[in-house]
Amino acid sequence: MVAMAKILLVDDDTELTSVLGEWLESEGYIVESAENGEEALSRLSHYEYDVVVMDVGLPDMEGFKVCSTYRSRGGTLPVIMLTGRGQISDKTQGFESGADDYLTKPFHPVELGARLRALLRRPPQILSEVLTAGHISVDGNSRRVLKSGAEIKLLPQEFNLLLFFMRNPNKVFSSEEILDKVWSNEKDTAPDTVRVHINKLRKKIDEEGKTSVLRTVHGSGYILDKH
Repeated sequence: MVAMAKILLVDDDTELTSVLGEWLESEGYIVESAENGEEALSRLSHYEYDVVVMDVGLPDMEGFKVCSTYRSRGGTLPVIMLTGRGQISDKTQGFESGADDYLTKPFHPVELGARLRALLRRPPQILSEVLTAGHISVDGNSRRVLKSGAEIKLLPQEFNLLLFFMRNPNKVFSSEEILDKVWSNEKDTAPDTVRVHINKLRKKIDEEGKTSVLRTVHGSGYILDKH
């Protein structure tokens, strides 16, 4: 299972988007979608993602054009192109537009997952590393959390939130920054959402009588103290 990464899925096929989105979320990704090229370019200019999965046959412009426009604006995210076209010339056009990989329909979601992991280029030591902070240990690969050596169960968003802090210890993040990194921009969220989730997370990871590893910095945000 892949640890948290945010994907922009660009396709006007709502059925395919729904199926792929559900599968990717089950694999630990955060997924947002766009139905056309203009919406994709707008999202890429306003929000942060880790990878783009984009269909060639979009209603307003070809995915090739979207990709080349994104690259011309300085975009550097990895891009996987999806298409029913299997000709070498089509693949060449895709790569020339700035795509990093090319997947021909029909394909199995497992293959897409393998391509995504390769493009994200996460160092093996990060995937297998067990992150620790005080009495808390998190394995981002198996998605297991240990509290003083005993496994505890977290809801998916609680785990994503904890993993984000564990990978970014001793840094203060505002509620807005946390929302941008951990939540889908398509969800109805507000800064208070972060506060509520952090309070719930603390109840599960904190030890009675001890200071929480997840600390509030008044007026600035939140920080995970790695002891």
